[in-house]
Amino acid sequence: MAGLLGDRSVRPGNSPDPIQRPPLRILLFTGKGGVGKTTLAAATAARLAELGQKVLVVSTDPAHSLGDSLGAALSADPAEVELRAGQRTARLHAAEVQTRDLLDRAWADLREHLRTMLLGAGVGELDAEELTHLPGVEDLLALAEVHRFAAGGMWDTVVVDCGPTAETLRLLALPESLSGYLERLFPAHRRVVRGLLAGVAGSANVERWDGVADALGRLADRLLELRTMLLSPRTGVRLVLTPEAVVAAETRRTLTALALQQVRVDGLVANRLVPHPGSARGEAATWLRTRRREQENVLAEVRAATDLPVRAVLHRAAEPVGAALLELADELYGEDDPLAGAASAPEVELGGGGRSLDAEYTLRLGLPLHEDAEVDLARIGDELAVTVDGRRRLIALPAVLRRCAVTGAVAADDGLTVSFRPDPGQWMR
Repeated sequence: MAGLLGDRSVRPGNSPDPIQRPPLRILLFTGKGGVGKTTLAAATAARLAELGQKVLVVSTDPAHSLGDSLGAALSADPAEVELRAGQRTARLHAAEVQTRDLLDRAWADLREHLRTMLLGAGVGELDAEELTHLPGVEDLLALAEVHRFAAGGMWDTVVVDCGPTAETLRLLALPESLSGYLERLFPAHRRVVRGLLAGVAGSANVERWDGVADALGRLADRLLELRTMLLSPRTGVRLVLTPEAVVAAETRRTLTALALQQVRVDGLVANRLVPHPGSARGEAATWLRTRRREQENVLAEVRAATDLPVRAVLHRAAEPVGAALLELADELYGEDDPLAGAASAPEVELGGGGRSLDAEYTLRLGLPLHEDAEVDLARIGDELAVTVDGRRRLIALPAVLRRCAVTGAVAADDGLTVSFRPDPGQWMR
């Protein structure tokens, strides 16, 4: 099967480049709907292409507008796009992922196999139908398509125009959450036993069910590959916002959510900053001056809340489309490297020590918590469940903390610090 279950690697059509190429970079652009993330993703791809990189910009946003921004008709297969502005030329490739086609091609067969197995195991018809409709599977297939492009070896950089923030956060969490779903439904130790699935389903066709077990194993491998891609130091998220209080508040929550998922953010872009009217007079100039002051106050708050670079782009009278993206890229990056600013992964640090029951330990989680963040902690076996604003992350505890109990937590600018003391019932075991 394609995408999640098959091998459809992209192969370059010409001979390998003899020049040593830099490691692949993946940039994911997201933000609240309507802030201009598609335009800025396209402008970034154009600047990289103009600098000589082999670039693919791909849209996973269901409301595709990447083709409109580039001024080109796009499909699911990468196509070359050329942008010209005077003596300047940028040649890049672009595609728009069609998740419906991927769903029909890559998921239907496996879903039917799972349904048959569940029915054979005694699960009712209705329950089996519900269990095989995995939430967010279309988003997962879109992410798998990005991985397929990235693994093909053709590109120096893959720029991804993601959906709005909420959809992107769900997409980035899918590989981990669905891996857990798959493990609970069909644990790995059961999938590797030949013929076991046939016994569960009550079928004598061992070969058929072992084939399904192999398909489940390949699905688990693909989910691991996607998770590895997202956590790679070569992958970074660019958050796009407009200088408005409501949007900035969502951006701060998004920074926390991405850190909770261990996804790197390497920069923010404030789009549509209104021009300053200077010393001009009149009603229009007064409006512009007031609006600009409000936007600068919002940007000051955003910069104070993060150590990440924050770039700003002026609001234009005409929407930048096609070759105009090169001019936009000039303002966005100037003489800077568009790939600069890779952030480190959110930290998890163990502190404290001791061997007696009076020992004290701490676990610091490098989460950028905003002042209104709602934090909840729970112990689940050997893991600590950290929930921030309704989004949960399970953190595997170091061996010493598995024999301890949580005694408190403190939120600060550098993250969340959780305190532990030895559990008398387990400490001496």
